[in-house]
Amino acid sequence: MASISILDPTNESKPATRELIERPASIEGHTIGLLDISKPRGNVFLDRIEQKLQERGAKVLRFSKPTFTKPAPVDLRHEISTQCTLVIEALAD
Repeated sequence: MASISILDPTNESKPATRELIERPASIEGHTIGLLDISKPRGNVFLDRIEQKLQERGAKVLRFSKPTFTKPAPVDLRHEISTQCTLVIEALAD
């Protein structure tokens, strides 16, 4: 498997190490969280993604950050992590 680098734009003085999970063979039966970071038109992108995911047998839950200028609140991150097996984040303008 190829190595990938993930850049964190939050200006951390010491970047956190994050492990990527292995991609599932299928999304059928997974609960996928769609996180709208509250940038313009992100919801339009997520509406289409939700439709496509549901067509493939995934359960979809929608979440939204209060503002795109700050990281998601801890309680929102906890909610997503306890209810979802996969997450897609909308980064649109």
